[in-house]
Amino acid sequence: MNIIMTRQTMAHFKLPGAFLAALVLILALATPAQAAELHLDGSSLSVVWAIPFAGLLLSIALFPLFAAGFWEHHFGKVTVLWALLFLIPGFFLLGPSVTFYSAIHTIISEYIPFIILLLALFTIAGGIQLKGSLSGTPLVNLGFLTIGTCLASLMGTTGAAMLLIRPYLKASAHRRYRVHNVVFFIFLVANIGGSLTPLGDPPLFLGFLKGVTFFWTTAHIWRQTLFMVVLLLAIHFVIDLYLFKKEGCPMVKSDETLGLRGSINFPLLLGVVGLVLYSGLARSKGFITIWEDITYLYSDLVRDVGLLALTGLSLLLTNKQTRRGNHFTWGPILEVAKIFGGIFLTMIPAIAILRAGSAGALKSLIALVTNPAGQPVNTAYFWLTGTLSSFLDNAPTYLVFFNTAGGQANVLMNELPLTLAAISCGAVFMGANTYIGNAPNFMVRSIAEERGVRMPSFFGYMAWSIGVLVPLFILETFIFF
Repeated sequence: MNIIMTRQTMAHFKLPGAFLAALVLILALATPAQAAELHLDGSSLSVVWAIPFAGLLLSIALFPLFAAGFWEHHFGKVTVLWALLFLIPGFFLLGPSVTFYSAIHTIISEYIPFIILLLALFTIAGGIQLKGSLSGTPLVNLGFLTIGTCLASLMGTTGAAMLLIRPYLKASAHRRYRVHNVVFFIFLVANIGGSLTPLGDPPLFLGFLKGVTFFWTTAHIWRQTLFMVVLLLAIHFVIDLYLFKKEGCPMVKSDETLGLRGSINFPLLLGVVGLVLYSGLARSKGFITIWEDITYLYSDLVRDVGLLALTGLSLLLTNKQTRRGNHFTWGPILEVAKIFGGIFLTMIPAIAILRAGSAGALKSLIALVTNPAGQPVNTAYFWLTGTLSSFLDNAPTYLVFFNTAGGQANVLMNELPLTLAAISCGAVFMGANTYIGNAPNFMVRSIAEERGVRMPSFFGYMAWSIGVLVPLFILETFIFF
């Protein structure tokens, strides 16, 4: 990577001065307080505090439709503006200490690990190139989707998506109709495929940390997963076959033998999976105190430093020609870093309100999951967990409803298995409903657009999810929940 590229890359990470000034001001005026006084009390917040989050979502949805040029050049500034519309009122109304604590806690505990993991997977998978050409026929595309779906539970939805999206796009580069391929890739590889182990998706990993045994989801939701996967693969095959014939059955031939370049990255990918699993199992008692009760566990530090080291090794050991063959650029990860930085900050009050449960402004929603006899309503758990996971981070949403259902892993696994299955399926499956529902969704979209696929808008994508996924979720509800 030359010096010019490095400077350009660094420039992408610069935040507008107003944002930095606001954070510095909050830090300067934040007064020492007891840790308990610093936690944001969701029971005291109205839904008005969710406006910046809703505004950011609408910006992501509407600007590309009505002001695409402006959004392309200024989406980072728009994201910062919405973040400031939470931070600045929070400074005056919630107090500088509470606001700064909430922001720093989110950045250190959630955003930094999130973006480091994405960076590692994006970089390492971007160093693996399929040489030669597979022709993106309906059968070849079916094979890609099936393999990716199976890999998602073994190496995570993000890992499987980043590994396969480039060769998948390359195979269909000669096709006229390609959007449906990427949409179903997001449905299956980036979401539903990760439902069978804690390695598959962050919500299940949090459940594992709370005491849900490693293979519980494998044993208890494989039927729900198989139902969704088989039907989605069948629907995609029918659509793809129809469009393939409509295009005149185009084929592409290559004289180059099929093979892989950058195979050194495969053990690095296994290293990523190992570090993530280690950080969950170790949970060392040693920690570094950042501020008040914001800490960095040594096991998490080992994970994040290890992930950055693996990222560096991938850049060092992978032939530059391999990355060029993959059309590898930093654009997608930079776009995700900026937009999700704003999402993580603006959803702080929304998550706090949810965590307040029956004492919060959304108590009417929480009340829907329990019937008058005090028994859980599994249909409501499935749809509420899923709907909120479509727009909020599905990991904390999973925890909210996990705790609402009692929060005791042994009880949920043995006495209320269908309730835990409903929460798990909702959090994982319905992350596919929007571009922001799960981490790899937006990344896959960005990579596809960079490779010339004109992906649908935010609402355009939701038209696909409402038209294809929601009817299957309704069937799933009647059959299983």
